[in-house]
Amino acid sequence: MDIMANLALGFSIALSPYTLMLAVIGCFLGTIIGALPGLGPSNGVAILIPLTFALGLDATSALVLMTAVYYGAMYGGRISSILLNIPGDEPALMTTLDGYPMAKAGRAGDALVLSGVASFVGAFLATLGLIFLAPLLARVAFLFGPAEYFALYLLAFCTLGGMASNNQAKAAIASCIGLAIAMIGVDDSSGLPRLTGGNLHLYDGVDFLVAIVGLFAITEVFFFIESHGKHSSLGVKLEKVRIPWKDIYHTRWVMLRASFVGFIAGVLPGAGASLGSFLAYMSEKSIAGEKGGFGTGVAKGIVAPEAGNNAAAGGALVPMLTLGVPGSGTTAVLLALLMTLNITPGPTLFTEHPDVIWGLIASLLIANFVLLVMNVPLVKIFVRVLLVPAWLLMPGVTMISFVGIYSLSGSYFDLLLMVGFGVLGYFMRKLDIPTVPVIMGILLGGHMETALRRAMVLSDGDWTYLYSSPIAIGLWIAAVSGFIAPMFLRRVLKKPQRITD
Repeated sequence: MDIMANLALGFSIALSPYTLMLAVIGCFLGTIIGALPGLGPSNGVAILIPLTFALGLDATSALVLMTAVYYGAMYGGRISSILLNIPGDEPALMTTLDGYPMAKAGRAGDALVLSGVASFVGAFLATLGLIFLAPLLARVAFLFGPAEYFALYLLAFCTLGGMASNNQAKAAIASCIGLAIAMIGVDDSSGLPRLTGGNLHLYDGVDFLVAIVGLFAITEVFFFIESHGKHSSLGVKLEKVRIPWKDIYHTRWVMLRASFVGFIAGVLPGAGASLGSFLAYMSEKSIAGEKGGFGTGVAKGIVAPEAGNNAAAGGALVPMLTLGVPGSGTTAVLLALLMTLNITPGPTLFTEHPDVIWGLIASLLIANFVLLVMNVPLVKIFVRVLLVPAWLLMPGVTMISFVGIYSLSGSYFDLLLMVGFGVLGYFMRKLDIPTVPVIMGILLGGHMETALRRAMVLSDGDWTYLYSSPIAIGLWIAAVSGFIAPMFLRRVLKKPQRITD
């Protein structure tokens, strides 16, 4: 009954003309961002976050807009995967395996519609899971003390490191860089400056939004400059778009199974949509066997990864909202947005800010239907986005980044720092060092330090207190397993090669 009352509150907010307009705009922009190869949801949300402050949006409006962009980018990623054989983002990588062969066989329209319907099913079911699971998990979170939270943050770093990179050592280095950056500023306990180098601008620490926009948006600009603006053109001609009802009917159970697998993967801190897409595809491939024809352009090979990655995107919101631990790189960016708006995600979020959380959930339900309409009958509009020249797109990204950050802080030093993070992100990607753990370190470093200090105060310096409860022990075991397991499963979990002509 409480859920129905809360949903009624949420829809009263979400159905207001202003909030509804923001959701539609977010869906449209997100689909465009997702369709452009290389940007993806993390970059898209990071690029647009400064605009929420420039426009003076409140917490509910800002979160509705950014999560609609997030969902839209997850939908849009399949477009370039199917037509260009270039994933719009990493979770859409699995879609290329059957999407591009189906498109080359003259069924590009069918592939786009199938993937759009599968994306809707996965995202919609994940939003329902968020409605019922998030309040329960929020109640469980009240059992967490400083030792449990420290172990939980460690779990986030370990699992994200294991999934975000092919090299655990590089992921660990990235996490350490992020934690070191989080230590910059005046220490809350002693009042002494740390790692500031005597620069007064750093006494307040490093703004995580500056770091996020630099590591994602500015880094993309540097790679664009390096490539001299080269970009791809449409590789497959899109014929008349129709709805393949027969294929949709025959893949209905595949969508449901893949959505369940993807949602579970998304709820795991640090796993994200990439793992959800992979597990959904591989589980359906194992069910179908060799006669299933996976990799040759079958419908099941398209709907499974799309339902899986969109369900994982919704599932990743669960740990972010209830525990304050992002379930993916994009939710790490959303977490930074909430913290900037002075809203602390966690078990008290549902009681202290019910208008924000339930307005968001209701908006996501509406956004799913908006995205279904945009990505099925209107898909030809978004296909044309692939024809936008990069030399026109990237200066726009640069302008939005600089104007947004300056409007947020009014400090020229933050602009220089943003460029510095862009340079750091450029070299990290050149060295194949993941940047998401850096963001995680900046976001969670302060909270992790606070949890450790509180645990040491409560235990009078006894380190065994950190694994003294069953919950803490379980989290420690999961953290160690999440970091070590990919070393042994790398051959199974390795990314498949793209299919070429």
